[in-house]
Amino acid sequence: MTPTQMLVLACASQALLTLTVCMVMLIHRVMLMKKIRLHPQAVALSADRLKHYKDTRLSDNYNHLFELPVLFYVLCLVAIICQHVPHWLVVMAWGFVISRIIHSVIQCTYNRVIHRFSVFTLGLLLLITMWLGFVISYVIQ
Repeated sequence: MTPTQMLVLACASQALLTLTVCMVMLIHRVMLMKKIRLHPQAVALSADRLKHYKDTRLSDNYNHLFELPVLFYVLCLVAIICQHVPHWLVVMAWGFVISRIIHSVIQCTYNRVIHRFSVFTLGLLLLITMWLGFVISYVIQ
């Protein structure tokens, strides 16, 4: 498998994580709405949802999957377009994806903030290093 293919696979894995959290959240919300007989219009706004949903771990995590990972997707796309996908970038990309998986598992289950923050920080440092390393290696190639 080429480095580009491995990078695409890392992106696909990150997208699969996002879609999985989305589906679990959807199933959970529909079941809850049926259980408490809540009309969908009653939660049309985020402020309305907070009145009815006591546990927002899934939706919070789903939102987080559209924050920092956006910079990951952009970097991967830029690397592929520039045809500059060094091996170290692939390794770090997988490290980032693994950090996001662990972050999601923590947030969607026991949600210990210090654990989640530690994994978030690791992913953030990986992403910063990936961006800096990519720009430097692309410019000096």
